[in-house]
Amino acid sequence: MSELTLYRKYRPKDFDTVLGQEQVTTVLQNAIAKGSITHAYLFAGSRGTGKTSVARIFANAIGTTATDTYEIDAASNRGVEEVRAIREAVHTLPFESKHKVYILDEAHMLTKEAWNALLKTLEEPPKHVIFIMATTELEKVPETVLSRCQVFIFKKPTLTILKSVIEDIAKWEGYSLEKGAVELIALLGDGSFRDTESILQKILSASKDTKISLEEVELITGAPKGKLISDVLLAIEHKKLNESLVALSEVGKENLDPKLFLRLLLARMRTVMLLRFASEMEEEIKASLAEQDFEVLKKIADTKTSSINSKTLDELLRAYEEMSFAVVKMLPVELALIRLLGEK
Repeated sequence: MSELTLYRKYRPKDFDTVLGQEQVTTVLQNAIAKGSITHAYLFAGSRGTGKTSVARIFANAIGTTATDTYEIDAASNRGVEEVRAIREAVHTLPFESKHKVYILDEAHMLTKEAWNALLKTLEEPPKHVIFIMATTELEKVPETVLSRCQVFIFKKPTLTILKSVIEDIAKWEGYSLEKGAVELIALLGDGSFRDTESILQKILSASKDTKISLEEVELITGAPKGKLISDVLLAIEHKKLNESLVALSEVGKENLDPKLFLRLLLARMRTVMLLRFASEMEEEIKASLAEQDFEVLKKIADTKTSSINSKTLDELLRAYEEMSFAVVKMLPVELALIRLLGEK
C-alpha cells in the first residue's frame, strides 16, 4: 500500500467524483457556468462529509491556483489578531489567478471578537477575494455571518455509498473483502468518508493477505462479533429476557463499546424492518450481507408475530440516546429489554 493515507489518496479531484452531495455540487457548478459566483460561502455538515474537498474543487474550478488558495485552520487561528492579519492580506492582488480563495476550516471555533473583526470584510470584500468557511457546528456561527454567506448543507453519505467506496478502494489497492466485512466497515464509519477510509486503511495495513474476512475486521477494529449481536437479536425475537441480558453482559466482559454494540444491533433491526416493509430492496440487502446473516434476518422479517417491530426499535433508540449520560452505559438497554420482554 502507498504511504499516502487512503483519505488523501482518494480524495475527490473534481465535482464529478464527489459522492452524495449533489445538492451542493450541482448548484456550485451552475453558478460557475453562469459566472454568478458570490464572495462568501459557508459549508456545514458533520465531519468527513467532503466540505474541505469541495472547497478545494470549487477554488480549482474557478481557476484559482494553489498559490492563491489559502487554507486556514480556525481551531488554531481563532483570535482577533489572526483575523486582522487576514483582513490586511486580502487587499493584495492574487499572484497568478483571477481570485484569491480563503478556506477557513472549523470556522465555528473563531472567537466572538474574531467574528466581529471579519464581518466588514465578509460584507464588502475586495472583488478578487472569495471566502469559503467550513463548520461541523452551524449553530455556533453568528446569524450576522450566516446572512452574509451562501449556506450549503452537506449530508452524511448513505451506507450504500460508503460500501461502494470501500469496495472500490479495496479493489484499487489489490484487496478483496467479504460482504459482511464491507457492511461492518461502513457501519463503523458512521456517515464519514474520512473515518470509513481510515478504518479501511487500518484493516488493509494489518491484514496478512489480500483477502479480508468479517472475522478479521472484527478482530482488528475491536468491533463486537456478529454472533454476539445475533444472539441478542434472536433472544429478543424469541422473547427470552434472561438470554438477552446474559448476552448483553458479554459486551462488558469483552470490554466492547456499548454504544457501538447497540448501533450495530439497531442496524440489524432496521434491516429486518426494510425486508418486511420494502420488499423491493431485498436483492440490494441480500447483496450486501453474508448469506447466513441474510437468512436469519429474512426469517425474522417473514414472521408475522415477530418481536422485532417498531415498538422494539423505538425503545432501543431511546436507550441509545440515554446511554450518553447514563452512569452504567448498558443500563438503559437492559431497562428497555425488561420493559419489552419482562412480565407485564
